[in-house]
Amino acid sequence: MRVHDEVRDALADGRAVVALESTIISHGLPRPDNARLAREFEQAVRDGGAVPATVAVIDGEARVGLDDAALDRLANDEDAVKVSVRELAAIAARGGVGSTTVASTAHLAARAGIIVFATGGLGGVHRGAQDTFDESADLTTLSRTGVLVVCAGVKSILDVGATLERLETLGVGVLGYRTDRFPGFYLADSGHEVGWRVESAGEVAAILAARDAVGTDDLGLILANPIAPEDELDRVLHDRLLDSGLAAAERDDVHGKDVTPYLLDWFHRESQGKSLRANVALVRSNARLAAEVASAYAGRTR
Repeated sequence: MRVHDEVRDALADGRAVVALESTIISHGLPRPDNARLAREFEQAVRDGGAVPATVAVIDGEARVGLDDAALDRLANDEDAVKVSVRELAAIAARGGVGSTTVASTAHLAARAGIIVFATGGLGGVHRGAQDTFDESADLTTLSRTGVLVVCAGVKSILDVGATLERLETLGVGVLGYRTDRFPGFYLADSGHEVGWRVESAGEVAAILAARDAVGTDDLGLILANPIAPEDELDRVLHDRLLDSGLAAAERDDVHGKDVTPYLLDWFHRESQGKSLRANVALVRSNARLAAEVASAYAGRTR
């Protein structure tokens, strides 16, 4: 694993660092805008006072922090594959290029000593999982990886209620940032409550610090940051796209880890780009908030 010099130096100095996943670069955003937007997300982290560390696999080497050449390589390589934790060894052995999911980003970030991580939406329990057992590895990885994931809840294409139940069972805490409602990615309210509400980055940093005292620092923690009202997707449009997208995925026999990128692409095409604009806005917001939390935590521990 290679840690970028800027990231390594920041960690050694006790300064704030925020990990960023890379699946959104290769599979979530259209070319050629994906490289530009990836840099905007990194800038949002810098604007919040932290050093960004985008995580990916380049030529079989896990990278924590990408230079310009590596980011452009990932953004433009059509053979780049989406890799979770279980695929990391295989792609490393074969020297491939891989974009990291929430699970694999959290895993590699934790190995590098980074505890704050920003993404768009968390993976979770898929609809119909009682028959398919289809559940994202994000959940089980967080049950054994002590990172804070700043996200806009779980993707609304999933079974949100079942996902929250699984998080409870796995011991992964959930905090709502200035909200009592658990967000649903494109929507600020998924229809479910969140257990604990926090009002500031400093309050989140205090909770991170308290994990050490009570011995839960090996468990993940979720900070659910709802999409801003002005960026939220119209709920009627959202529900219509979700119903039609699920029907299309079943028709095209799409399943497993291919369902999420298929549905996100469906939303983008059928909404004439409205969902993509919402996606970019929420990732940018999460990156900035993650940086503020990481900065507050570094200030406590330095």
